[in-house]
Amino acid sequence: MTSAEDSGIVVEKCPQCGAPLPAGGERLICAYCGSSLIRRKGRESTEPSAWGLHLKTHVCFDQQGLGMEAFRMLIPAEWEFQGGIQWMTNNPGMPGVVAFRAFNPKGVECFEAFPNIACYWTNNQMALGMLPVGGLYYGNEVRPPAPVLQVLRELVVPRYRGASSGLEIVAEQQLPDLVQQMRANSPAAPTGVTSAEGGKLRLRYKLGDRAVEEDLYGVVEMSRQSTPMLMGFMGAMEQVFWMASYLFAFRAQAGTLDGLSDTFMGLVRSFKISPDWYARYVQVAQGMLQGGMQQVAGAGQISQIISQTGNAIGDMMLDGYAQRQATMDHMADQFGQATRGVDGYRDPFENADVELPGGYEHAWSNPLGEYIVTDDPDFDPNAEVDGDWQQMRRTDI
Repeated sequence: MTSAEDSGIVVEKCPQCGAPLPAGGERLICAYCGSSLIRRKGRESTEPSAWGLHLKTHVCFDQQGLGMEAFRMLIPAEWEFQGGIQWMTNNPGMPGVVAFRAFNPKGVECFEAFPNIACYWTNNQMALGMLPVGGLYYGNEVRPPAPVLQVLRELVVPRYRGASSGLEIVAEQQLPDLVQQMRANSPAAPTGVTSAEGGKLRLRYKLGDRAVEEDLYGVVEMSRQSTPMLMGFMGAMEQVFWMASYLFAFRAQAGTLDGLSDTFMGLVRSFKISPDWYARYVQVAQGMLQGGMQQVAGAGQISQIISQTGNAIGDMMLDGYAQRQATMDHMADQFGQATRGVDGYRDPFENADVELPGGYEHAWSNPLGEYIVTDDPDFDPNAEVDGDWQQMRRTDI
């Protein structure tokens, strides 16, 4: 059988995943990996086209609570974004959570972040008599602690994927390196022993009439506190505050997920929480706990808490921010065996460093927080798309 190449037909391939592309068109979304692509103009019909991978910065504002930027991340230019910061005003220890999805509107590819699940347990049977499993204790769900893979199987999957058609769990994996990173970044508190355990599940299910696969990641963080009862004659009362955190998932067509690890890794590594937002968030949580508040009424009361606790961003808050960001970066390194990885550049408009999908020879940025990476030295975005584009300098070579 004669191949397309042997017959003289030019076969276009996606620069990110290598999948074949349809002929014609200056902009398209790869049907296999969801990448947003731009075709360089002016090539002869017998020459293979040069492509650029187009990314944009999505900035999420916390409109419901603090009224400021909460985080930003890169997503393919043609993708859409839904969600953001959700304020759970009945939990003083965790009044706000991140929950969103970035997705290809013309396909099944999706990166989704789920809300943390905060839980409480105790060995005090009298207390448990008044706190049924599934109830709330200061906003924390009353549930016995469990290993991370069990938590993902029995709590996270039913809650967020329970209605999926034909769902099955096809693989499970512990992430021991992530555990070590979490322990390094979250030292034990003086009042308890803190531990962390990471893992992932691979799911397979139907989305409409299409078979998809999804990798679901999560961490279980646990803090145990013991208090002697009756001068030690009855042992100690143990309270366990534990949380399923860093919950997110990558979805793609069945059979293509492993090949998209580079794309998804780039999205995770680009996720940056605003340190100012994080500091104010910690202030609200501390203010609620110190004031014995079980819930806040709305944005007005949140502002009042911030004014009462002061505007200074303490070293502890900044350390906490750095630790959470370092853990996110470490998790990005767990997503499969990346062949391209990420490369670092200096954005001349933001005057800041940025990480983009790796393995490309050239990268460009514009004032709107958009980026294009390409292997073609003659690819000039100023001739292909609107905007003031400038070429960026590599910072990691």
